[in-house]
Amino acid sequence: MLGLAGLLVFPVIGSTQPLPKITLGVDRASSPKDVAVTLEILALLTVLSVAPAILLLMTSFTRMVVVFHFLRQALGLQQMPPNQLIVGLSLFLTFFVMRPVLSEINDKALQPYLSEQISQAEALQRAQQPIRDFMLRQTREKDLALFVKMARLERPSSPDQLPLSVIVPAFVINELRIAFQIGFLLYIPFLMIDMIVASVLMSMGMLMLPPVMISLPFKVLLFVLVDGWYLIVTSLVSSFR
Repeated sequence: MLGLAGLLVFPVIGSTQPLPKITLGVDRASSPKDVAVTLEILALLTVLSVAPAILLLMTSFTRMVVVFHFLRQALGLQQMPPNQLIVGLSLFLTFFVMRPVLSEINDKALQPYLSEQISQAEALQRAQQPIRDFMLRQTREKDLALFVKMARLERPSSPDQLPLSVIVPAFVINELRIAFQIGFLLYIPFLMIDMIVASVLMSMGMLMLPPVMISLPFKVLLFVLVDGWYLIVTSLVSSFR
């Protein structure tokens, strides 16, 4: 393999054939459209850099990934399912839940902008509205009032007057509240199994045997018998509707 690599590399180095050179520079634009395209590329790169934060804070991803981590801890499985699998499942479920919102953004903002029917500012304004409506449907008025008060804003007459700086944190703490409530409910049946197994081992005098080693198979068996993944995914998706 090394000899083959040498035969492929050295003739290129020893030959007089010019190698390509990559340069970066600033040149004078021939038309205003060239500047607009450059600014659009910079804006796109900026959006891609903050895309993970947008995904975490403005979609259903937060609730799902927190619930799945609670489920793993309740079962007593430290590394199973692995983090990559939990994040991947949460990501695809997020796309499933957000599909109507993404379709509305594509129809009302992206496609008219690509066909040059609306400006960039109007496209951004249209793209915000479906996400705002989704977050407002999932957020309590109490959480919105909290951030309006802390921001020292005047009480709005309608939710449409609320800025995203108020809606996003209110939506996030509401998602965490619901996720923790679901996690608490998930803990109850598995906690009962741990208590029963610990009581049985104590009554038998087997104090040196860790109860977790005995209760873990029973918790997994219970989760499989009740079709736990089906119930949890159904409950999570239905909670957004």
